[in-house]
Amino acid sequence: MSPHKSLLIDGIGELFSADDDGTIYYDAAIVVEDGKIAWVGHRLNRPAADEYLDLDNCAVIPGFVDSHAHLVFAGDRSGEFDARMNGEPYDGGGIRTTVTATRLAKDDRLRENCARLSAEMLRQGTTTVEIKSGYGLSVEDELRSLRIAGEFTDETTFLGAHTVPAGADADEYTALVTGPMLDACAPHAKWIDVFCERGAFDGDQARAVLTAGAAAGLGTRIHANQLTEGPGVRLAVELGAASADHCTHLSDADVDALANSDTVATLLPGAEFSTRSPYPDARRLLDAGARVALATDCNPGSSYTSSMAFCIALAVREMRMSPAEALDAATSGGADALRRTDIGRIVPGARADLVVLDAPSYVHLAYRPGTPLVHAVYRGGRAVN
Repeated sequence: MSPHKSLLIDGIGELFSADDDGTIYYDAAIVVEDGKIAWVGHRLNRPAADEYLDLDNCAVIPGFVDSHAHLVFAGDRSGEFDARMNGEPYDGGGIRTTVTATRLAKDDRLRENCARLSAEMLRQGTTTVEIKSGYGLSVEDELRSLRIAGEFTDETTFLGAHTVPAGADADEYTALVTGPMLDACAPHAKWIDVFCERGAFDGDQARAVLTAGAAAGLGTRIHANQLTEGPGVRLAVELGAASADHCTHLSDADVDALANSDTVATLLPGAEFSTRSPYPDARRLLDAGARVALATDCNPGSSYTSSMAFCIALAVREMRMSPAEALDAATSGGADALRRTDIGRIVPGARADLVVLDAPSYVHLAYRPGTPLVHAVYRGGRAVN
């Protein structure tokens, strides 16, 4: 598409808008101007435009919004995965293995790996990704992780409170995270996150991390209730966090809290697949009225996938979501988890992030799992593959 010219995208067999009404258009068209959606509707009503593209009856969906990913790291943990597949339980302890490898890696190595994974995601239709730090756990290494993450996304998250470094005291390390580390990292982050879980940070420590981050001007999100029930979800709701992520083990009070709040329950089925753990009960959350997002949790230990389509298929098969609910969670749900209204939807005014499927319907994302269905990706109205 030429700069400053409008583009009519015609011949769309099915268009999944992910708008607030769940509108699905058939025989649709889109007009893009200045990188944004200018018009969407039935092709018989299409306006004129400077340029024309016919999609020959393909389906179109919004670009995926992956609101939870850990892409700045070094090293490989395939041996850990192999051990789990042979019966060893997952306890989150492998994070420190990646911390060691990441600290030893040169900046260029970390940058190359982040670039590789970001490009992999984009080819598969992810047009927005949140990237966390969390494998440095020192002031210097968390800062460089965020600087590298910022080269690939505006959605950067300071996760100095990912786990307590080997040999450190949890309270003393929390003081470091909320003091010198936060001071150094806050200018390079949009969000702050904490892993509130046994073996990581308890409720009081998590509260300290999130309130300090909020005071520094960062939005809040939390790793909550992944391995056990705990205080994470209700802490997220109490503090007005944008999202509570994992949400695998929930009490009735947790579900009620999410359903009566603006905090998005971000579900990460790739982690359950990779750790042979119980999947979150998405049906329970949706039926209660909670807002749900899907994300990959891409990381080298517990969910080494960059495919949102794979996570959609898992959500449909294992978490009792309908194909429409899963796709909505992977697009507009992810946008809500990042508190964005300009992405994740095909509506006038939104950024023209579009995925053209080599399929007649979005349902094929779950119907044909593992099949490379992405025909083309547009970010801000420009083809990127």
